[in-house]
Amino acid sequence: MTDPMIRVRGARLHNLRDVDVDLPRDALVAVTGVSGSGKSSLAFGTIHGEAQRRYLDSVAPFARRLIHAAVDPRVRDVTGLPPTVALEQGRGGGLSSRSSVGTVTTAGSTLRMLWSRCGDYPPGATPLDSDHFSPNTAVGACPACGGLGVRHVPTEASMVPDDTLSIAEGAVAAWPGAWLGKNYRDIVATLGHDVDLPWRELPAATREWILFTEEQPVVTVVPTRDPERIHRPYQGTFSSASRYVLRTLAETRSATQRRRALRYVETHPCEVCGGRRLGRDALAVTWDGLAIDEASALAVDDLLTRMRPRLTALTALTTTEDAGGPNARAEAERVLLEDLVGRLSLMADLGLGHLALGRPSTSVSSGELQRLRLATALRSGLFGVVYVLDEPSAGLHPRDTERLLRLLRGLVAAGNTVVVVEHDMAVVAGCDWVVDVGPGAGSEGGRVLWSGDLDGLASAQDSVTAGYLHRPVHVDEVRSASPREGTGVLSLRGLTRHTVRDVDLDLPLGALTVVTGVSGSGKTSLLDAVHDVVGERLAAVEDEPEVEDDADGDDETAPVGTARAEASGHGIPNRVVRITQKPIGRSPRSTLATYTGLWDQVRTVYAATPEARARRFGAGRFSFNTAAGRCPTCQGEGAVSVELLFLPGTYSVCPDCHGDRFAPETLEVRWTGADGVARTVADLLRLTVSQAREVLAELPAPRRALAALESLGLGYLTLGQPATELSGGEAQRIKLATELQKERRAPTLYVMDEPTSGLHPADVHRLLRQLHALVDAGHTVVLAEHDPVALSTADTVVEMGPGAGGAGGRVVAAGART
Repeated sequence: MTDPMIRVRGARLHNLRDVDVDLPRDALVAVTGVSGSGKSSLAFGTIHGEAQRRYLDSVAPFARRLIHAAVDPRVRDVTGLPPTVALEQGRGGGLSSRSSVGTVTTAGSTLRMLWSRCGDYPPGATPLDSDHFSPNTAVGACPACGGLGVRHVPTEASMVPDDTLSIAEGAVAAWPGAWLGKNYRDIVATLGHDVDLPWRELPAATREWILFTEEQPVVTVVPTRDPERIHRPYQGTFSSASRYVLRTLAETRSATQRRRALRYVETHPCEVCGGRRLGRDALAVTWDGLAIDEASALAVDDLLTRMRPRLTALTALTTTEDAGGPNARAEAERVLLEDLVGRLSLMADLGLGHLALGRPSTSVSSGELQRLRLATALRSGLFGVVYVLDEPSAGLHPRDTERLLRLLRGLVAAGNTVVVVEHDMAVVAGCDWVVDVGPGAGSEGGRVLWSGDLDGLASAQDSVTAGYLHRPVHVDEVRSASPREGTGVLSLRGLTRHTVRDVDLDLPLGALTVVTGVSGSGKTSLLDAVHDVVGERLAAVEDEPEVEDDADGDDETAPVGTARAEASGHGIPNRVVRITQKPIGRSPRSTLATYTGLWDQVRTVYAATPEARARRFGAGRFSFNTAAGRCPTCQGEGAVSVELLFLPGTYSVCPDCHGDRFAPETLEVRWTGADGVARTVADLLRLTVSQAREVLAELPAPRRALAALESLGLGYLTLGQPATELSGGEAQRIKLATELQKERRAPTLYVMDEPTSGLHPADVHRLLRQLHALVDAGHTVVLAEHDPVALSTADTVVEMGPGAGGAGGRVVAAGART
């Protein structure tokens, strides 16, 4: 290609306004702009989307249907476009609680092969294949614990924490709440046991049977929960407390139910494998004196320290002529170590040297996960492609930014083009070319304000980015007051979680604290420990609403153990709220309007209209999640699947509701908002948050929710925005907005992990204003952050370190911001 540019003409995806833009090939290009301005639509939806479309066009029709169809890039023409590789934020598919860092990088497979082919076996032992060294395979997993490493054992003490209570008073805490728990208690009474006697006074045989029997008698129960009402008898099936708990742990897909069940068991290392997850034969094989589980637990930096000298020695053996060359085992070891050292070195260069290959992938941040995938891509040795990266600096300490830039420039030097969607001004400043999209978000964005070298950005009219490029921190935009001294002290002793070991910490109440430190120093682990200890010792825990079918992840909360939490002074929290970047839903049926709860009052006012009352429509009619209200053709999805036999399956707008998602009769009801316009519920869902504020101004609950959303820079999102289309940062801010709309007076401890991740500096300043407003209202906020604005405006800063992984996990400094 003689033209050195990628030329995009007529891009119209999402909010892009018929955009024309030119990007240089063989260069490092930053695409920036405020959140929602259209950056990702240009970089991923248009450039990468067009490359995907062209690739699919080259695939044979019979094979094309096996490949997930690319999104229509909605662009008139793109010239000079090489093949693309996209690495987006988010956890993506295929990650489960058994997936590890080694799985994501594929280094785990090579490590198992090294132990299989080159390990030191006990005398007389039979060589094992690589599957024997994985706890996730039938031949490798410990037969006693199934490769989990732990056994969950229900005991009387764990299931009956207060033996002074009677069964009627809830002594058997392990039984479920609501109707099912009452059902079990009624069955016990029907069987003739005294449910009003304190548990400790019941006969031992009775207690043993209620807690541990495998019997499941079916009895006729006459409920007595309300003496003034007549209840019909029913056939009830009994389940002992231990049977219920163990069945829940084995079968539930609910993370919340699993966490609850874990509270009523004693968790011990497996007595067979000692918590090591593997079979005895595999654990008996060593390399350099290490069993494979011990090597998987080492930080990448430590593993490299062991492997590099051995690789050097093997390489020297290969190149020594008079040595006769290496034997087959030594040659295999050299090849495997060369691959491992190459992969692990890239991880270290990307600031991931603190991670261990055996660490669950669900416990790493989205930024770390993307850099793990980047390390895998860098090993591919591709030439002449466009890498499209989504905030590769996310979660990186500023000291690691320069290393990241060196690697990205290495990709360019190897003959590739790198396009990064980025907000970190240090990364933007290190790029060859900058594309600024804006000026605002949603309908107020979608234009290219500047495309050229960095120096020219300052002259771009309407560019918000230009004001932060050389001055990224504007303290006066967040707060003008001096640091708060706090209204009290939250004393935490013996905090332990992952690399954090027996840490003592004093946090000021009524203040904003930022926990910082290098990547992997233990910031998130410290916050997890604070959340768990305060939640158990002081406050009522309010976890964020559960995502349906989300049983994966690090849901086995570490036990509090001997950790202690005490508070003194004013503003002692009686609630603790943990807000993360987990998605707010995995289905398009979960939307911004439904998650925040504002849709409840909207449905009520539609049901109160004369037309709805005449048709006897209730509030449930105005939901696309109910059979009565939704379109029967698309089941409320707004689109239908189209099977094309030898062509790939695709989705098309529903031919009956035309994307409205509601039944025709539902759409015949209109309600007139504060702006005087009569709209259907589908019309209302198409409004942005900013537009809806005027329309729903007279409804108290929606008014509060929309004001909170707009104050966090989310005014560009539509009310019907599916949860599946939200970024992690948007999901976290929606959770925060849901909390901000509540009229709470009780002091609360808010614990948040990198809330500024994925935000433009202008949006960072806006977010921090709201967090400081929470503190002004009498609450306490604790953040894990790298952002310089958060550090510059915090009341107290806690630094973790001094290094990462095993070299971190300690509080190296703590005090008021100076």
